[in-house]
Amino acid sequence: MAMIPADRQHQILTLIAQDEVVQVQDLSERFGVSVLTIRRDLDYLADQGLVERTHGGATLRRTLPVEPLYAQKALEYPHEKKIIGEAAALLIEEGDTIFINSGSTTFEVIKALRDHRITIVTNNIDAAWIANEEAQFRLIFVGGVYRTRSHSVSGGFSEPIINQVHANKAIIGVDGFSLKAGLTTPVIEEAETTRRMIERTVGKVIVVATSNKIGVLSNFSTVESQNIDVLVTDSGGLELLAQEELDEKGIELIIAR
Repeated sequence: MAMIPADRQHQILTLIAQDEVVQVQDLSERFGVSVLTIRRDLDYLADQGLVERTHGGATLRRTLPVEPLYAQKALEYPHEKKIIGEAAALLIEEGDTIFINSGSTTFEVIKALRDHRITIVTNNIDAAWIANEEAQFRLIFVGGVYRTRSHSVSGGFSEPIINQVHANKAIIGVDGFSLKAGLTTPVIEEAETTRRMIERTVGKVIVVATSNKIGVLSNFSTVESQNIDVLVTDSGGLELLAQEELDEKGIELIIAR
């Protein structure tokens, strides 16, 4: 007797919880149904907010309700963040004025931009460590309430400065990135400041994110994914993102190596 869709979908969720990632072809063979049927199951589960669709399969949708300590984040994926920072820096040209928001990955971008003759407008307080006598960039800090947990300033006080800038690029770090849910963060003030930076950018919006941020959903929405022009991530992102879905959103994918 054929399994009803609800039972099959429940078992699929159990498998995803166990294995973290499942592939359409494997599920098709396991349940003895067509690839199209499995895709419909995964699409339904994704629409319910239970899974995140990936290239050829799905992963359990992960949540981030509380912002991790900056010191903790800084120790995670150091190699990936470094090469992502270097890859993002290649997209910046002399004379650019760019917004850069808070985060340990964007800190690596700022380090990679040390020798660029540009203007950086940021709420990332750690940028001050890079802006020494040898650094070529000009640094402008936005205002706001200082948050030790993120080494940043954010909130309504940042708007008067951001509103005076028309940046021709923005480099944005994220807590969560999803093609369906967009950019999300556990801190509403960070969402507001980053959103305003993106709104005041007249050129490309470049998201920098290690692959462990892909498929993560947090409490507060920054912008939808169609507001993003470029995603720079590490090679792990190839297993989590479908090129056709990126193309539908108009997002260019760059894999840092």
